[in-house]
Amino acid sequence: MTESHQVHAVIPFRPVNPKTRLSAVMDQKEREAFARAMLGDVVSVLLEAGCLPCILSTVPFEYPGVRTHIDERELNEALNAYLSLQETPVLVIMSDLPLTTPDAVKRIVSGTADVGIVPGRGGGTNALYIRTPQAYHVDYYGASFCDHVRIAEDAGLSYEVIDSFFMSTDIDEKEDLVEILIHGGGRSLSFLRETGLALSLERGRVGIQRSSHE
Repeated sequence: MTESHQVHAVIPFRPVNPKTRLSAVMDQKEREAFARAMLGDVVSVLLEAGCLPCILSTVPFEYPGVRTHIDERELNEALNAYLSLQETPVLVIMSDLPLTTPDAVKRIVSGTADVGIVPGRGGGTNALYIRTPQAYHVDYYGASFCDHVRIAEDAGLSYEVIDSFFMSTDIDEKEDLVEILIHGGGRSLSFLRETGLALSLERGRVGIQRSSHE
């Protein structure tokens, strides 16, 4: 697949003080390193799936071999400004989806609808494939899945909901780390293991515990 035929994939990324809801198990330095590990897993999957990734960062940031676009504005403003400049299909995929697989990416970008939507848990949106970016806009936060369906309908665009366990698993809370330790691989799993985070049984459910580094 030549670069001109590759699907452009934009990955919103916050390098500084990300994932604050993981503060109970990671300090800021660790959260920043973990966010970079998850980003690395997403980038690797996109490249394997034949996409051309671009990191949309809030501050100057470099990732080897990947273009970075800097925009200090809020997520919606930054993404919509980016989409307004694109003339070919764009995949918007979050950086905290370390379980995403090449097959899942290929599935969403091979759809025939104008917009492909991968819902996250709790009403969020983890990925959007937009065939005509200038005819669409995003509205993240809150029940963004419902918003993105409505935006497609209002614009007269067809849409398809993509059901993918791995791509729908975003990592925000301590409990979410369980999924990486069970199903994950790559940089994210290695980071958790190096940090001493492991599975534990808590009241009949699988949880997270941290061991010492001695």
